[in-house]
Amino acid sequence: MRDLDETDLEILELLMSDARRPWSDIAEIVDLTPPAVSDRVARLQEMGIIRRFTLDVDRSQLREGVPVLLTVTVHADRFEPVRETLLDAEAVEYAFTTAENDLLCYARVPGGDVPAWLSETLNKESVDDYDVTLLTGAEWTPSIGGTEFALTCAECGNTVTSEGVASRIGGDLYQFCCPSCETSFEEQYDRLEEATS
Repeated sequence: MRDLDETDLEILELLMSDARRPWSDIAEIVDLTPPAVSDRVARLQEMGIIRRFTLDVDRSQLREGVPVLLTVTVHADRFEPVRETLLDAEAVEYAFTTAENDLLCYARVPGGDVPAWLSETLNKESVDDYDVTLLTGAEWTPSIGGTEFALTCAECGNTVTSEGVASRIGGDLYQFCCPSCETSFEEQYDRLEEATS
């Protein structure tokens, strides 16, 4: 498997700043031809590094609400349903999970009444506690600068090194750290396919 190089990383940075940037503009910056840039982007998509090209809407421009950072402590047995409820809530723009199994959410609460919004959104028996921080601003600026890329084995979760293999199974491309994981994954995939046929 070919590792990502500096040109791949530069293409990713350029696309992160503007996903609609023409291949010709990117090609000029990274010193490639537009078809070569297109091929690299297609390969990055096939590898699963680029999942999709999306529209990043600044919801604060479209609706009102008080921006808050909300930390929610949840009963362990209710964590996943509460997380899903928050992700589905119109006011929540970002949700994060901490190592302590707390949920952090960036939300724009209509009217600014967080307790009322929470009682309408969540079942109070599911939440142990919550903390609200009013925000004066928020910026989301993801970067890949200084990042060491490492693909994850689809079977065992280990890092895929240059000894790894890529395999197309069921129409999708998967990365494996070794041929043994590839074989194990294919066998399990085939068993599941047979069971559902």
